[in-house]
Amino acid sequence: MTYGLSIRPRVLVNVSRIDMSTTILGFNSSAPIMIAPTAMHKLAHQEGEVATARAAAACNTIMALSFMSTCTVEEVASSCNAVRFFQFYVYKRRDITALMVQRAVRNGFKALILTVDTPRLGRREADIKNKMIAPQLKNFEGLLSTEVVTDKGSNLEAFASGTLDASLCWEDIGWLRSITDLPILIKGVLTHEDAIRAVEVGVAGIVVSNHGARQLDYAPATINVLEEVVLAVQGKIPVFLDGGIRRGTDVFKALALGAQAVLIGRPVIYGLAAKGEHGVRRVIQMLKDELELTMALSGCCHLKDIARSHVRTGHEKLQSRI
Repeated sequence: MTYGLSIRPRVLVNVSRIDMSTTILGFNSSAPIMIAPTAMHKLAHQEGEVATARAAAACNTIMALSFMSTCTVEEVASSCNAVRFFQFYVYKRRDITALMVQRAVRNGFKALILTVDTPRLGRREADIKNKMIAPQLKNFEGLLSTEVVTDKGSNLEAFASGTLDASLCWEDIGWLRSITDLPILIKGVLTHEDAIRAVEVGVAGIVVSNHGARQLDYAPATINVLEEVVLAVQGKIPVFLDGGIRRGTDVFKALALGAQAVLIGRPVIYGLAAKGEHGVRRVIQMLKDELELTMALSGCCHLKDIARSHVRTGHEKLQSRI
């Protein structure tokens, strides 16, 4: 992540007190770090998303629960008291999407994240080779079955192709806004053209994401297009970054390029697989500690002090040599 980006530290600044706290859509968070929506946490740990939710609550960070979680919306909501967002897709059966949105509202979720980069599921060759079989997802019990029989290798791919609505388009954001009062963020934007359109249709925010680099070969790293999206929205809505965050320095670079916060996916799953709830807590705390150190060594006491001048891109380095 962030290849070609370097940090430009400032010195002789009083950094005896560092404050990383922030608000995300008006909700308090101890740091600009959110848990990204990732599917099927029980594949990593028996307590699944409940353990992840408890870790997020303990760290005072916001968790986005995946539509395809292995714990129900209700189980996660009752596991602890915390601010949570809900990620979802639009299915061919719009009634199922509407029902899931209603369940999220009923269970106290504060915002919705619509994933918009999957009119079809990308070709996940490892899943095909290993004949990936997705477990039955509890949120779909009585609605849909993930027990799809296929001779193409991955039953997840077969499930997605049979259920995801490939006709979803910008006009449908109006339909979503008509069925809920919750703020809607769209996840999967990588260009300034789509960022401008997102502002026009009235979404509450953008998540710059390439779906973990699993949807489209040769799609850019999210950090490389973050500034393009930030400049396009002109401060009208917040922009978040998903993908490639592994260190606190990555968080710092994203903030310097205009992201309001970042979302972490794979590191959370690694922590969950290693030590359950405690492992997720450690992952979040490590990132917070590293961000705090980076801020101190860069002369930034508050998040608002992190500026574009704190980073230099590879292109800017080249220009300085000419």
